Amino acid sequence: MPCMPCALPTGGLLPHPQHTMMEIANVSSPEVFVLLGFSARPSLETVLFIVVLSFYMVSILGNGIIILVSHMDVHLHTPMYFFLANLSFLDISFTTSIVPQLLANLWGPQKTISYGGCVVQFYISHWLGATECVLLATMSYDRYAAICRPLHYTVIMHPQLCLGLALASWLGGLTTSMVGSTLTMLLPLCGNNCIDHFFCEMPLIMQLACVDTSLNEMEMYLASFVFVVLPLGLILVSYGHIARAVLKIRSAEGRRKAFNTCSSHVAVVSLFYGSIIFMYLQPAKSISHEQGKFIALFYTVVTPALNPLIYTLRNTEVKSALRHTVLENCCGSAGKLAQI
Repeated sequence: MPCMPCALPTGGLLPHPQHTMMEIANVSSPEVFVLLGFSARPSLETVLFIVVLSFYMVSILGNGIIILVSHMDVHLHTPMYFFLANLSFLDISFTTSIVPQLLANLWGPQKTISYGGCVVQFYISHWLGATECVLLATMSYDRYAAICRPLHYTVIMHPQLCLGLALASWLGGLTTSMVGSTLTMLLPLCGNNCIDHFFCEMPLIMQLACVDTSLNEMEMYLASFVFVVLPLGLILVSYGHIARAVLKIRSAEGRRKAFNTCSSHVAVVSLFYGSIIFMYLQPAKSISHEQGKFIALFYTVVTPALNPLIYTLRNTEVKSALRHTVLENCCGSAGKLAQI
């Protein structure tokens, strides 16, 4: 479907004000958006389809296993794995809000998404992105309490606090999404329905507007400070205290255990914030728009698949719980069959 050009008059006599408002009202909400995605490189689309589908399946399977094991194994009923299960559910939801539409666009000639689908996509992706920033900061506080305040850990990270921190993360992300996305949705788009990306993202929708977007930009910068910069600052402060506490541990075995406790979370934070910083905090001319698409592909598709691998490959507790769960189910099923 071709992109619709701006329908407002650009020259000649000025139309009657009522007619202008009617034209804006008629063209400000297109029925569909065209997601250009990787259509400039059609030879890559088949390869990208296979790669994206593979990572999506790994993400669903890996994160689903972590949620299941964290729920079934009583040894993992701790604050750390409670937050990890939240992160896994968030990753499944985030990648599912983007990848099915991306796969559909990569597979066939149609590159469109309905107006309602686009709105839902940028509401959800904005919500879950902000939630993950806060949730990662919450997880760093949990690691700080475990290493710097080990004798008071169970008192500090009691179930009510854990539930409250998780709810604050989800509700905080939802609040900023409702405000920012609603302000963006209200912008008149003047009939332009082409989005040079593979999913609907709030800044790209703002670029299609034919009115001043300074209020939207101000809200976006404020939300970025509150939900990106502040959580990152809290993470750095937490790990600053953790590093100082680890250096005071005299035994090499104690330092190794403390390092293993935090290494998985550090790796996940580095992947998530590294891609965000490289994508959004670089000078405008340092990366091309095409390069930006591949970076976005990394944090929307690859990172959610790597997170469960990082936690399972480097975490002996998760591997032990997984083996225990699998063996228990297999042995239990074999026992029932033997009785029959």
